[in-house]
Amino acid sequence: MNTEQPAKKAPYQCHVFVCVNDRRGAQQSCADGNSVRIRLRLKAAAEKKWPTDVVRVSQSLCMGLCQYGPNVIIYPQNIWFAYVKLDDIDSIISEIEKLLENNIP
Repeated sequence: MNTEQPAKKAPYQCHVFVCVNDRRGAQQSCADGNSVRIRLRLKAAAEKKWPTDVVRVSQSLCMGLCQYGPNVIIYPQNIWFAYVKLDDIDSIISEIEKLLENNIP
């Protein structure tokens, strides 16, 4: 860390990470469960509801939780969704909405 620059507060109220790691058949991976499509749909749903400086949806590589994948994690609230399916997107959006309404950091 550059000691000349102080740490800053995260730029988003919720930052949603969707693991899209693909181990290419060597082992189970989040990509095996449509995680790329999950991220795209989750991102589109979030962008319809909130400005991108409030909620940001990003892809990540391995979170080390492959056996529970696809995985979605929300920071800084530290909320983890395991075994995510396309049908879970509305539930995740609802959870983000609750976090924002209750101002949960």
